Amino acid sequence: MGASAFPETRWTMILQAGREDDPAADEALAQLCRAYWYPLYAFIRKRGYSTEEARDLTQDFFAHLLENRRFAAADQERGRFRSFLLKSLQRFLADAADRSRAAKRGGGAATLPLETEGAETRLAYDLGHEETPERLFERQWAQSLIARVAADLRGAFDREGRAEQFDHLKHFLPGFGGDTSYAQAAGEMGSTEGALKIAVHRLRRRYRDFFHAEISRLVADPGDCDAEIQYILNVLRS
Repeated sequence: MGASAFPETRWTMILQAGREDDPAADEALAQLCRAYWYPLYAFIRKRGYSTEEARDLTQDFFAHLLENRRFAAADQERGRFRSFLLKSLQRFLADAADRSRAAKRGGGAATLPLETEGAETRLAYDLGHEETPERLFERQWAQSLIARVAADLRGAFDREGRAEQFDHLKHFLPGFGGDTSYAQAAGEMGSTEGALKIAVHRLRRRYRDFFHAEISRLVADPGDCDAEIQYILNVLRS
């Protein structure tokens, strides 16, 4: 899904529609939750819940948001989607009634198809590392965001018939690491170093556009974009 194909999922729109019966707002929130569920799952596991409990609580938390339209109560301090989710989850976990909601709700509640398979493999290192649940959430949020941006950008390249080029060049993007040199990548692609550097420059510029577009969906005030981008970059560097 390209960077320009998601205007309806802006957090701003969700906030504006939060006090109304707007199915579009519910679907927008559901799409964002499907994209960013893993940092919350990691937070819950780090708080000491079992794999099964964390899976159920994550699912139930999102159902709780959708059923009760809790995003309608978002205030200026929670104008960033990540802050809203984390603070809402912390209250949810502290509330014994909410924790038992899954058992009381019955089978008719809305659920989101979260891809929890493989989540424990990703968490194997993090759960044994000396790190607060909040810090783990921040790091996983940043990593989930750049993965989302990369997936959107690769999708754009794929539609242009250039997915293989993206796969060769993505190692030169911020947050993807790798020790591939320009000379090595140029040899693999049958290109020159000069041509490769131009291609990488263009890719990074396009990546920045996609990155900014994704951030703009997750803040209520467009003026917060730069600060949120800096936050993400600082988390990735630390």
